[in-house]
Amino acid sequence: MKLVIFEDDCFENFYPLTYPRPIFELRCGALSLAAKVERQVGQKADAYLVRDYLVETFSARAGGAKVNDLSGIAPGEEVLFVNGRLLADKDWKAPKAPGAMGCQKSVSVWRTTADVRKIRSFADILAAAPADRGKCDATCFNWMWEVMLTSVEQIGRDFAAAGRSFVESELRPDVAVFGDRKNLAIHSDVDIHPFVVLDTRHGPITIESGSEVHPFTRIEGPCYVGPKCTLLGAKVREGCSFGPVCRVGGEVEESIIHGYSNKYHDGFLGHAYVCEWVNLGALTTNSDLKNDYGSVDVHVTGKLVASGSTKVGSFIGDHVKTSIGTLLNTGSVVGTFALLMAIGKPLPKFIPPFAWYLEGAISRGFGKQSLFDTAVTAMGRRKKVWTEADLRLYEHIYALTDEERKHYIKKDRRKLLGR
Repeated sequence: MKLVIFEDDCFENFYPLTYPRPIFELRCGALSLAAKVERQVGQKADAYLVRDYLVETFSARAGGAKVNDLSGIAPGEEVLFVNGRLLADKDWKAPKAPGAMGCQKSVSVWRTTADVRKIRSFADILAAAPADRGKCDATCFNWMWEVMLTSVEQIGRDFAAAGRSFVESELRPDVAVFGDRKNLAIHSDVDIHPFVVLDTRHGPITIESGSEVHPFTRIEGPCYVGPKCTLLGAKVREGCSFGPVCRVGGEVEESIIHGYSNKYHDGFLGHAYVCEWVNLGALTTNSDLKNDYGSVDVHVTGKLVASGSTKVGSFIGDHVKTSIGTLLNTGSVVGTFALLMAIGKPLPKFIPPFAWYLEGAISRGFGKQSLFDTAVTAMGRRKKVWTEADLRLYEHIYALTDEERKHYIKKDRRKLLGR
């Protein structure tokens, strides 16, 4: 059987998280959505279907799988299509019988022996899959905050699915394990300094290879710490998931940091999703609870959408930089490559991609090239290379978001002129 993971046309509900990546690369718990599908199906994906402008950069991360190309699948060969928004947790099983599941506007899962060689996109799947679709027994995320809110439980479920419990790294006698040691998975080359607390009473803690935990760090489970992370005296509250090569300090609660990002200093990050190559300046803090304890509204494609949750922090796109003392309101959305300067009070709840927030107004700042130059430097510090493919990707995203950015720049210019 061939496994094909695809993204449908709901990716806009996950901006800015999905501007530079397919939706199935989003993290939820210890794994990406795609990795969960692969785990439950029991094999790696043979192919992926993504937006055209993502093909070049995503292909480099696809592990040899085909991207937007099913020409190698023989007619009559069984194929399982799985929607990238589907949450394949440890209880989900792929259907064994042919047929499609989902709703009339989308497809969640489709198992078929039809000739799929000409399928290149979700529109092709929608046209080819049976119109009579059964109800899918798995969750399909519709909004970006659902990924963040579900991640807390998924950390524990991913730990259970992995079936691993070990402490390969020798723990010093002045490291306190508060709770059951069976809820620990700590690799052999993890360096845990003295005076660290690992609290497993309410969930498991995984610390992957190459990570370092500095003194006076407290980690509450459930928690997942990815490879080569550094925790510097951090207060890691329950429900946090950190991707590879993150530097974390201050207080973090029920948040996802996708990877290669820094929140190294004091400040609070709660109920948030932070993408890659983000640097949060010292004392950068987000609110995740309204004063009236009401449902938090989030800016999605030009409108405010009620999240239905009282606990929603911020959604921060790739390559965002914040100054010291930046304050973010509940439900804030910060676009890809935005640069934020503090103003002593919470910033607007929406900052468009590639915008500079300076002196209390959205502007073009010094332009996109200076932002790209900074990305080259930041990635170089982690031994990663800014490629020509990266440049083409973000040039496209810049063009894609140009009208929206112009609207907010013009709006703030009028405000400054008192009109």
